[in-house]
Amino acid sequence: MAVALAAAVAAALGALLLAPGRTQSRGEAPVAGPPPPPLKMDQALLLVRNELPAQGLRLAVRSAACHRCSYQLLAVVPPSDGGPGAAAVVDTQHPLSLLLNGSRAGSELCKIQYHFGEFGNYSLIVKTLSTSAKTISCDIVINEGPINSYLPIVFAFLVYSGILAILIICRLVMKIGPVRNWVYKKLNPRETDRLINSELGSPSTTDSIGSDPSPRLWCATSRQRLRSLDTFRGLSLIIMVFVNYGGGKYWFFKHESWNGLTVADLVFPWFVFIMGTSISLSLSSMLRWGSSKQKVLGKILWRSFLLILLGVIVVNPNYCLGALSWENLRIPGVLQRLGLTYLVVAALELLFTRAGADSGTLEMSCPALQDVLPFWPQWIFILTLEVIWLCLTFLLPVPGCPRGYLGPGGIGDFGNYPNCTGGAAGYIDRLVLGEKHIYQHPSCNVLYQTTVPYDPEGILGTINTILMAFLGLQAGKIILSYKDQHKQIMSRFLVWSLVMGIISAILTKCSKEEGFIPINKNLWSTSYVTTMSCFAFILLLLMYYLVDVKRLWSGTPFFYPGMNSILVYIGHEVFENYFPFKWKMQDTQSHAEHLTQNLTATTLWVIISYILYRKKIFWKI
Repeated sequence: MAVALAAAVAAALGALLLAPGRTQSRGEAPVAGPPPPPLKMDQALLLVRNELPAQGLRLAVRSAACHRCSYQLLAVVPPSDGGPGAAAVVDTQHPLSLLLNGSRAGSELCKIQYHFGEFGNYSLIVKTLSTSAKTISCDIVINEGPINSYLPIVFAFLVYSGILAILIICRLVMKIGPVRNWVYKKLNPRETDRLINSELGSPSTTDSIGSDPSPRLWCATSRQRLRSLDTFRGLSLIIMVFVNYGGGKYWFFKHESWNGLTVADLVFPWFVFIMGTSISLSLSSMLRWGSSKQKVLGKILWRSFLLILLGVIVVNPNYCLGALSWENLRIPGVLQRLGLTYLVVAALELLFTRAGADSGTLEMSCPALQDVLPFWPQWIFILTLEVIWLCLTFLLPVPGCPRGYLGPGGIGDFGNYPNCTGGAAGYIDRLVLGEKHIYQHPSCNVLYQTTVPYDPEGILGTINTILMAFLGLQAGKIILSYKDQHKQIMSRFLVWSLVMGIISAILTKCSKEEGFIPINKNLWSTSYVTTMSCFAFILLLLMYYLVDVKRLWSGTPFFYPGMNSILVYIGHEVFENYFPFKWKMQDTQSHAEHLTQNLTATTLWVIISYILYRKKIFWKI
């Protein structure tokens, strides 16, 4: 009932959020000469008025988000006696640096830093203050104020906060004995829990560290599934669905152009992390149930094959070029990388696993490292992969590019390396896969004006994705090694988070651009992996404490999509352009309408996953 109520409120959200988008004014001050260009989202109008006699102007612009970029010509303004001035469209997502040069060679008149507001109307007035001293002033005047494009986010937050309040009230009502008994009798949740645990088998929080790991005892204690893991997975998945649908077209819900992080950059590594955790728990369960390693290896190979196949054939962006256009088929992708990562990490865990190593029954000379020392061969393998990544990234010669280049190319680095996007990572993909078989529109192509294709799910970055999954695997080993020792488990999560955070601070020098290895999702840099794993350990600690230890939160609503993650991910990709997940907008340049559509579509997938959970439908590969 709570989710049905959420659906109704989400529908109300869809109706109400349209209001800000329709009522916002986009007036443009009248200007002599040609009409100003129409404005789109994240744009403002700048009118340049030149009051200097007998001297034209050249206006160039550079975004504060564009690291070491050269100025780009925005407008040419005639002298005051030669025309009415010029109108130009400027970006409002980040602060801009405006550079005004006179028509005379080498005459820089002024430089201005300014953050324009969306749909605002501004004038840049250039005039002489003192003829004798030849002092020139450049002033920006607001003709018409910008809109507040963040109001829809505030409104959406209030609506979903109301949903949360209603859910809390419903939970309190459920504590009333007769009400709880009636609901449980109607919904019969025991059968659902029996079905999902019989296939995935998570360790019980009631197992003790010294318990006998016999199949009979494991069977009796594997009934309780760690809901925090599915909640973590569901949270990552729902944010991923939201940002893939557009995130309201806000820049912070899109992937960062190059170095740095946005909300969209968090979710994929978290999903990889929790996949690694699940690998540790599920393989341990299957082996305890008596499955042979050969049988388990067959399942690993089959699942990896299906993930890669689904990524290449079903979830492929080149359908717009025709049904499976093989000449331009993108070979890398999200599911392809998940498949390869799963294959390597699961096979590595299966190959080196030892009886008792994951249950804390082996005698340790250093008990504080019982979740690490028994698995030293795996660590050697992973560290070897990381050395390979470092050598290829910093030592591989790339034609026309400096060795170890980590930049975006294009106009970055003052336009010195326009075709070096991604350095060795991009070069390897273009060499091995071909330019037509990798992603054609990377996140850096707008801000940095890149022209070469680059794939964020390319070959080289897969190595660090394996590292991310292995760190998730480590979280699973902690859960297995310290069964029923909640303080130990949470303290280990905290220690690992601190270690990863310290490594990130060293690699990045606590800087976005100036570190040894900047945080970069496109490259899947080492610092990106350590930073994301730092956050992941902390987030898992909080969820484990709230959901499984104190049971203050059931994991709703993220638990449900976490139980059907593959179905929700593939479904949201396949049905992205179909009603009711998408419809024709009245105003395509309104953040409010885009946010309404994207939140509605995301909420629908939560509702679908809830219905599937109640119907005991779980799609597993």
